[in-house]
Amino acid sequence: MEQPLTPRVDQPLKPRRRHKAKSRVQQQTTSKPAPQKTQNPQPSPLTPPPSSSSPPLPSPADAPVPEPRPAAAAKMEEQKTAVPKTDGPKTDGPKTDTTSDQFNQEKSRQKKQARPEPSAPEPPADTESEPEPPADVPTPTPKPDIEEPETQPPAIAPQPPPKPADAGDKKMLPDPRSADLPDAKMPAEEVACRERLKALGVEFDEHKAESNPEIGCSIPYPIVIKTLNKSVAIGPATELNCSMAEAAARFTTDVIQPAAKAEFSTEVKSISQASAFVCRPRHGTGKLSEHAFGNALDIGSFTLSDGKKIEIGPTPPEKDAKFLNAVRKAACGPFKTVLGPGADADHALHFHFDLEPRKHGGTFCQ
Repeated sequence: MEQPLTPRVDQPLKPRRRHKAKSRVQQQTTSKPAPQKTQNPQPSPLTPPPSSSSPPLPSPADAPVPEPRPAAAAKMEEQKTAVPKTDGPKTDGPKTDTTSDQFNQEKSRQKKQARPEPSAPEPPADTESEPEPPADVPTPTPKPDIEEPETQPPAIAPQPPPKPADAGDKKMLPDPRSADLPDAKMPAEEVACRERLKALGVEFDEHKAESNPEIGCSIPYPIVIKTLNKSVAIGPATELNCSMAEAAARFTTDVIQPAAKAEFSTEVKSISQASAFVCRPRHGTGKLSEHAFGNALDIGSFTLSDGKKIEIGPTPPEKDAKFLNAVRKAACGPFKTVLGPGADADHALHFHFDLEPRKHGGTFCQ
């Protein structure tokens, strides 16, 4: 009987077999169920089973003998033609030879050796940066045993510093005029002053002397004037010394009347005084006021011949303000002190004129 063909390894592969392998791979990727592997696979078509009824094969002398190939080239050819390994169920196909199986087993064994053994699962990336809490919690450094003083209210409430003995009772600063007392006979200068008042048309009455040794007030030759000239009355009763009365009378005739005629085209009929002789000190000081000597006059308002009344205040009407400003400005000179609205709170509603003696004949006007 003739010998069968050489094993499949030594024969050249036909293209038909590679096409079958590719078709089987495509069938596996389409997830089609494949037939289960049977216990007795069918023989390869290249190696027909021996049968008595098969026709006789040609003798080896007639069959073409392939050229011998190197063993390495045969192995590479087998790797190319091998069916790729998939995870699907095995299908019936041509069996590979023992050499190919050994090569695949050796390759898988090397991969298993190169693959590191599975270790414990690594923590997520976001938890690796967090430090693990120490086994022993560190305790803070103990503070030195120094007790801080506790804030407690004092046993006795603090008392304000004692005031000076004379703080409540301010003594008046000495003023040489406080010692003035009337003489048995009126001095000549006082007589001459009264003659000038009569010439100006001032009506007045003599008044008895007044003094207060405890405070220091003194007016030895006072008069009570009723008019400042023949046409301008003043009231209520205004007690002044003769020098202050004469200065007020002259100022009324020389300044007040012309200013009223210029602004209102009429004359001043009367003047309302707010203060004349008053035995008191200056507000907030230990110095006696000029009122304590009858040497000051406060004017609260003017009344014109047509009955119009001009009040002294912070915001008078425009025409009234113009008249009042002219009077106030002209008063600085004939009088040594001039105060009014804006100077301080005490003089917000009246003009203050006085003849306080100052060094070098100076004036104080606000």
